Amino acid sequence: MLGIIGAMEKEVFLLRDMLKDVEIITVAHMDFYSGKFKDKDVVIVKCGVGKVNAAMCTQALIDKFKCSAIINTGIAGSLDNDINIGDIVLSVDAMQHDMDVTALGYDRGIIPDTPLSCFVADEKLRALTKETAEKNLSQINVFEGRIVSGDQFISGKDIKDSIVKDFGAICTEMEGAAIAQVAALNNVPFLIIRAISDKADDSAHMDYPEFQKLAIARSVKLVAGVIDRF
Repeated sequence: MLGIIGAMEKEVFLLRDMLKDVEIITVAHMDFYSGKFKDKDVVIVKCGVGKVNAAMCTQALIDKFKCSAIINTGIAGSLDNDINIGDIVLSVDAMQHDMDVTALGYDRGIIPDTPLSCFVADEKLRALTKETAEKNLSQINVFEGRIVSGDQFISGKDIKDSIVKDFGAICTEMEGAAIAQVAALNNVPFLIIRAISDKADDSAHMDYPEFQKLAIARSVKLVAGVIDRF
């Protein structure tokens, strides 16, 4: 069973519509759509915005649905000048940029008293997704690198620059690292797929409504192709 998580209704409803023989199971106020994508067993869920929602959703996919792999799809803000609106980013690893215990001597992003703070995505799943993107979205640039998450929409140059300096990340969003943490600690392969909807700077509020639809359409097309080849 492959689990697909999106934070918003816009990020998952087109994928849900592709399922057949659907059963809807509600857990923790989240509706999990379990069905067939062609001959593949898939469960698709909108987790809601933020890391807590994302973490709860991921654990439910693992405990109740026994997912063998998890993909988190959605949109993100670019942290790299070479990565533009509409481009695709695949996670090499993920960290939480708002985990900050620097006052106690830890580096930013480090989770105290835990074995891991940086969560590595599955290489095979990333390679499959990159191949699918090159086939299905041949005109779109695909980047691989660190994705960071935090419970805030990044829309200012100062905080963007600080995240780049401290983490070396290439895009930022609000759920992926939480999904990565839960999946990694449960030994479940995962991948975060992001289409860029804004530049995570002072233009973000202007860009976001205009380019959200384009970014979501591209991420949906890519994820559908990955499910087909999984």
